[in-house]
Amino acid sequence: MDHPAIEVNSLSAHYGDRLILDNVTLTVDYGEIHVIMGGSGSGKSTLLRHLLALNRPTSGYIKLLGRDINSISEIELDELRREMGVAFQGGALFGSMTVGENIQLPLKEHTRLNESTMRIMSRMKLEVMNLAGFEDLMPSELSGGMIKRAALARAVVMDPKLLFLDEPSAGLDPVVAAELDQLILRLREAMNITIVVVTHELESAFTIADHITVLDSGRILITGAVDEVRNSSNQRVQDLLMRRVSMAVVDGDAYLQRLTG
Repeated sequence: MDHPAIEVNSLSAHYGDRLILDNVTLTVDYGEIHVIMGGSGSGKSTLLRHLLALNRPTSGYIKLLGRDINSISEIELDELRREMGVAFQGGALFGSMTVGENIQLPLKEHTRLNESTMRIMSRMKLEVMNLAGFEDLMPSELSGGMIKRAALARAVVMDPKLLFLDEPSAGLDPVVAAELDQLILRLREAMNITIVVVTHELESAFTIADHITVLDSGRILITGAVDEVRNSSNQRVQDLLMRRVSMAVVDGDAYLQRLTG
């Protein structure tokens, strides 16, 4: 390929007058697992929403699979989204559908396959996720880890080229989280898929990432391989990695002005 799988160039974004992303630039190569990290309010979830073309940037551009998502038509964007899979933080399974019906949903929405073929495809993905035989259960009957794996099965049922994972390990115990990390690595190898993971779980990030981008207040502090990030001399990066609290110095007059403003 003569272009990266994902290219973000000088991306800035606002919510009203508030600057959320400030001149963000990064690339993700084909077959790479790229982790986006940062504290609460750092802009990582907003960046993910822009990568999914759910939000429009104030300036800059994003190219997915070589296509500028801000300049293509809605029809072209829909076609591009068929090459993307997303697993949301809480799983986002529909409680009124069985696990199998949840997995088949993208196939029903975007293909004209017959019921038998869709059922076989969903079972294949459940096999990959170690959920064989669970297709007739309801989401309420699954454990937290099983819900995450079922959501992952739905995200890859159409064999996407890009996979976006929002906090895949959140809320899981360490053993289940480690199993999910290994599953993500196996998925990359088996499907030759490009994966972007938004997470605040350090151990997970260091296990699965080829490269890590650390965001803080909407700006990129560092992008690099795991060892580069782990050994960064940037004090703010180390504060985030070590979970050290950064206390801002408050100007009394400015604070009073804000309150009475």
